[in-house]
Amino acid sequence: MPWDLFLNIRFWMLTGSSLSCPPLHYSWQELESDCRLRSQRKHAAVRCICMMSPLVARLLLLVCLALPLYGVEKVRNRGYRKDPDADKCTGNDAEKPNCTTHSEGRRSSNLNQMLGSCMQGPAGTPGREGNPGTNGIPGTPGIPGRDGLKGEKGECINEIFEEPWRPNYKQCAWNSLNYGIDLGKVADCTFTKLRSDSALRVLFSGSLRLKCKNACCQRWYFTFNGAECTGPLPIESIIYLDQGSPELNSTINIHRTSSVEGLCEGIKSGLVDVAVWVGTCSDYPRGDASTGWNSVSRIIIEELPK
Repeated sequence: MPWDLFLNIRFWMLTGSSLSCPPLHYSWQELESDCRLRSQRKHAAVRCICMMSPLVARLLLLVCLALPLYGVEKVRNRGYRKDPDADKCTGNDAEKPNCTTHSEGRRSSNLNQMLGSCMQGPAGTPGREGNPGTNGIPGTPGIPGRDGLKGEKGECINEIFEEPWRPNYKQCAWNSLNYGIDLGKVADCTFTKLRSDSALRVLFSGSLRLKCKNACCQRWYFTFNGAECTGPLPIESIIYLDQGSPELNSTINIHRTSSVEGLCEGIKSGLVDVAVWVGTCSDYPRGDASTGWNSVSRIIIEELPK
């Protein structure tokens, strides 16, 4: 290759422009006139090179050419000194384009150089378990599930809101009733029952007496609207008296304050006629009865919840 063409190519590679220097066989006077002409065209690189002597210009161009070649060679040598195992192929990497395989003998020689004459020590004790990690960030809510099957039609239940229980009671009283009948109604008292599912508590308190020459028995009992209680049984009280003393030819006559008391269920709500009666006992003759002698007699009626 001619020297002029070689210099022109290298100069273009370095500066990006054509050198277009005059031929090297120009005389110094011809070279100076050519450089002066090029200087007027503002070619700085040509002005700098052409103002020098031909020998100095040649030396400068040689230095510019040699420096890039030296740098490339240095980088290449550095790549050759790289760790021989850096690009070693393992497993499925053998098909990669930049992968280099090594022979088994070279691998063993490298291991001998690395390990030398040192023996591998025993394995260390396993480390203890680390502390539990912190809780992670809560996940996003999931997608809502689809609607379930329609349920069966329920039954309508009417709720009953009951009022709180209020006391309901009544008292009927008589002073010196002195009722001496042996059979029949002694006294009565009307009561208003508020609920059908409640019970009635009744009480009669007063003086009772029975006398007779022979054995006799009398019975005092309650009725509700003319009938005795059937829920569960009648409410009653009896007095039995044996025959009197034949030596004295007299009878016993004692008046005592007594009571007849009980609970009756199953009575409907509304007005209830509560009465006290006197009658005979079964299988015994009647005697001479007396009710409410010389004292106060009373009937107390109270409605109670079940």
